[in-house]
Amino acid sequence: MALSSAKWPNCPTTTNVADRQPTSNASGFWGVRTPFAPSACPIFYGWVIVFAATLGTIASIPGQTMGFTVFTDVLMEKLGLSRVELSLAYCLGTVASGLTLPWLGRVLDRWGERKMAVASTVATGLILFYLAASASMSHGLGRILPAGLAAFLVIGFGFYLVRAAAQGVLSMTCRNAIGKWFDHRRGLAMAISSILVSFSFSLSPKWIEWLKDRHGYDGAWMIMGVGTIVIISPLAWLLFRDLPEEDGLQMDGGAEPPKHDNPDMHIEREFTREEAVRDYSFWVFNAAFGFWALFGTAFTFHATSLGEEYGFTRERIINLFVPIAATSVTTNLLFGAINARLRLKWLLLVMNLGCIAAALGMLNLNKPGGVAAYVIGNGIASGGFVSLSGIVFPRFYGREHLGAIGGLNMSVMVIGSGLGPLLFGACHHFAKSYQLILLVCAIIPAVLALLSLWADNPQRRHAK
Repeated sequence: MALSSAKWPNCPTTTNVADRQPTSNASGFWGVRTPFAPSACPIFYGWVIVFAATLGTIASIPGQTMGFTVFTDVLMEKLGLSRVELSLAYCLGTVASGLTLPWLGRVLDRWGERKMAVASTVATGLILFYLAASASMSHGLGRILPAGLAAFLVIGFGFYLVRAAAQGVLSMTCRNAIGKWFDHRRGLAMAISSILVSFSFSLSPKWIEWLKDRHGYDGAWMIMGVGTIVIISPLAWLLFRDLPEEDGLQMDGGAEPPKHDNPDMHIEREFTREEAVRDYSFWVFNAAFGFWALFGTAFTFHATSLGEEYGFTRERIINLFVPIAATSVTTNLLFGAINARLRLKWLLLVMNLGCIAAALGMLNLNKPGGVAAYVIGNGIASGGFVSLSGIVFPRFYGREHLGAIGGLNMSVMVIGSGLGPLLFGACHHFAKSYQLILLVCAIIPAVLALLSLWADNPQRRHAK
């Protein structure tokens, strides 16, 4: 018997997602009840999904800019590339990976989060082996091509692979997994996950740098690759499940939502990707997320170079990641606590204001208040980004096509993260300073803050 919409109060009535019966394909290697049934868990299994998604997101660090920042100088030395050339390789590889993510988002809808989590973690580990051998491969290819071109092609292809697998698919899969198991508690679940993620990301440069100093840059990548395949991939298969309805469970564990009169919390219909891209709000949120990916990635990629311009030592500039993470977690928890009571456009406005403060703070880093403005602004922007990017799309457009919609969103963010280091590197190369690009980065979020005032939930148009 099909599950009635009355039993699923916050699920759409126009889709098969919420009305899905417990799956008959419960056994087998990918069966929802293999090796155990989520419904047998003593707590709501969604919290296990939060744990699994958190581990998966942390495992994506080698493909994030945080995971590359400590390798920038050694790659320039080993490959014989300038800062602009390495930034260009990073940009082209990242943009190429971003262009494949809309298609991979559709694959995620077909495969489900469990298969995609396993596939992306295995792929990430293998790609890290490739990166570990990049210098020797570029030297080998340099026998038939100019040395600079060979190095550029080898590392550019490596950037493409690891950005697509780790930063793109793995991050998207983990975000979507939480979005499919929670509804009115989605903000809380994302906030809890972000605590470990934020501090792991902030501490990762120090940890990876220790690994690099102890085992060399290639040994560090080899160790991370082995750990990803041997530890994270089996855990992904063991813990991930696609939908609560497949084992007779409900989103949020069937907990009744708190009473509120916020129409944004009601799903009236499911949107396809084609319908979502015609919505104004989709592009305003995407533009804000894409800009933050651009700015945040550029700072991380060129952190030591930015620090040098303002008289900061390498250690001092990297140490800023810790208070940024603390501010980010605080913001994320706050957003998670209040998002169900507010329109998300107001939280997007706050995020954009944080972007403005971060850019102006970096522009004045060596002046009174500059460090505080950068740390607080960056923390608000990054915390808002983590919270909103996980909440907005299932709330605005439903769960049925979340992979396809999220894939397009991830494409915008990945492309932005690829352009950021190149634009900052080019500005520094030609202008001998980052100040011009930082000024532009203060203007863009100011425009986005204004545009966010009209970024309403499209579900409002379909309210009965």
